Amino acid sequence: MKPEEVASYLEQHPEFFEQYADMLAAIFIPHPHGGRAISISERQILALREKSRQLEAKLREVIQFGEDNDAISEKIHRITLAMIAARDLQALLHVLHFNLREDFTVPHIAIRVWRETAHPDLDEFQPVSRESREFAASLFHPYCSNRAMVDTGSWFGEHGPRLRSFAYVPLRNGEAFGLLALASEDPQRFYPEMGTLYLKRLGELAAAALSRHLDEMKREG
Repeated sequence: MKPEEVASYLEQHPEFFEQYADMLAAIFIPHPHGGRAISISERQILALREKSRQLEAKLREVIQFGEDNDAISEKIHRITLAMIAARDLQALLHVLHFNLREDFTVPHIAIRVWRETAHPDLDEFQPVSRESREFAASLFHPYCSNRAMVDTGSWFGEHGPRLRSFAYVPLRNGEAFGLLALASEDPQRFYPEMGTLYLKRLGELAAAALSRHLDEMKREG
């Protein structure tokens, strides 16, 4: 008989284990990690212990994942409150730079807005190339890369040549009116396969806050 036939027979005739209980107790099989032979019952105990260890490891992983998500959610909550409390556009930009750097430990942040040019003295309102605008317009979700896209590397000044990972978050109010760019010297800080749910939420919050202040400036001026 082939091993598959034996296994099939035992599955179809579970009473075999009751009828030949003494024989099963007398059968010894190799230890899974080598060495002495062990009984079938002892082998089952070892298998159950191994499965228990695997389940415990999976549970620890799930708990850690939940704790990480809770920590990120708390940071999103803090930056949201800070953006709501910002009294003007410059205060809002300060909040974005400060919280992303200090709370989210993002070492390099660049923001570009081209919907308005009311603050030509601010870096965030410096002229943006057509290629960068088209790149932002093509994004409906955050995009992570190990290289700077189009000419955005220059937005980080002297740090640009040393940066090895980037995350691009479109700022949209119907259509793209800006781009939030995050970067790091660590090539694993942002990578193409990473989840971007929280980056997307951050971009939506920043876009809404920026639009509100830009609209107020437009009405006043």
